Amino acid sequence: MKFGVVGVIAFFIDYGVLCFLTEICGVYYLLSSMFSFIVSVIFNYLASMKYVFSGKDGMNKYKEFAVFIILSIIGLGINQLGMWIMVDILHIFYMISKIFVTALVMVWNFVSRKKCLE
Repeated sequence: MKFGVVGVIAFFIDYGVLCFLTEICGVYYLLSSMFSFIVSVIFNYLASMKYVFSGKDGMNKYKEFAVFIILSIIGLGINQLGMWIMVDILHIFYMISKIFVTALVMVWNFVSRKKCLE
């Protein structure tokens, strides 16, 4: 439940920053997507470590953060590849694409973080 709440808030941060940068600031959607993802990952890390995952026993905070960053970089790759495929190859509007890509990345985040950080 906590993971879901944090995920929903992170999604709105990600989606809001993406739309703001692309629509208002005129930033190319893939750059906006990358930046919005990074902003939401920072929020997600802070909220997840405080409210969702208890941390792995015996793992120091620096190693835990490094694992989180590595998993997030992979998530960013999934995000960017998914956005590119859906927008540039399948010609689906970027705002709609982001919803589907976010769902895919959310599954990755939950499974990988649960396995590696708890």
